[in-house]
Amino acid sequence: MDELNGKLIACQILITGLIARVANEQRDPLRFLTDFRDEIKAVVNGVNIAGMDHSDRVRAVAQKTVDELFSLMKPPSSD
Repeated sequence: MDELNGKLIACQILITGLIARVANEQRDPLRFLTDFRDEIKAVVNGVNIAGMDHSDRVRAVAQKTVDELFSLMKPPSSD
C-alpha cells in the first residue's frame, strides 16, 4: 500500500508541475489556473463511478485532491 501511495504522490507532483509549466506560458497564468481548476472540478462531478457503494465519498476525496493540487500552486512572483 505504501508503494501505491508513493506512486500516486509522484503522479500528483508530475501533474502539478505540468500544469504549472503550461500556466507559465499563458498570458494570464492565474486566470488559466482558475479556469483549469474549475474544469477539472466539473469533470470530477460528472464522472460516473460504477461498482462503488459509497461513490459520494470517492467523489469527495477526488474533489479534495483537486483542491490540494491547486493549493500548492502559488501566483508568480513580481520580481
